[in-house]
Order: sequence, then C-alpha cells, then structure tokens
Amino acid sequence: MTIDQIRTLYDAQPFQPFIIHLADGRQIPVEHREFMARAPSGRTVTVYGADDSAHIIDLLLVTDLEIRSPKDAFRKRRNS
Repeated sequence: MTIDQIRTLYDAQPFQPFIIHLADGRQIPVEHREFMARAPSGRTVTVYGADDSAHIIDLLLVTDLEIRSPKDAFRKRRNS
C-alpha cells in the first residue's frame, strides 16, 4: 500500500469514512479526516479513535482499504 492510495481517500471530496485492513487482521476505522495524520516520510500514518486512542500504522502492513458508505457509518454510530 502506498501513501498515495491513502492520500486519495484522505483528500476525497466529500470525505467518506474508510477502514484500513492490516496484515495481522486488525481493522482500523478512519471516521473523519481530522482523525488521521501522515508522517512526512510517507512510511506511517497515525489514526486516532473517538476515545483518543492512537494507532501508528506502517503502510507496508496495510493489505486493503475499504470505503464505507456514509449510510453504513451513520448506522454503526447510531447503534453503538
């Protein structure tokens, strides 16, 4: 996975929530553009959760990017 692929989702207008899938099976949701920071080197991104948790992700470990529809994102938050 490259920083350009992540950047495309990050810069999308309008922003759509997406999920970063990792090689170890974890799934990291990116709910808002403001919840993600890119390292200047382009090797890692940091994703923050609504609970202030943080995940530092090495992009070499990303296996897939899943775009969530706004309707799915709303349903999940509403049911939580």
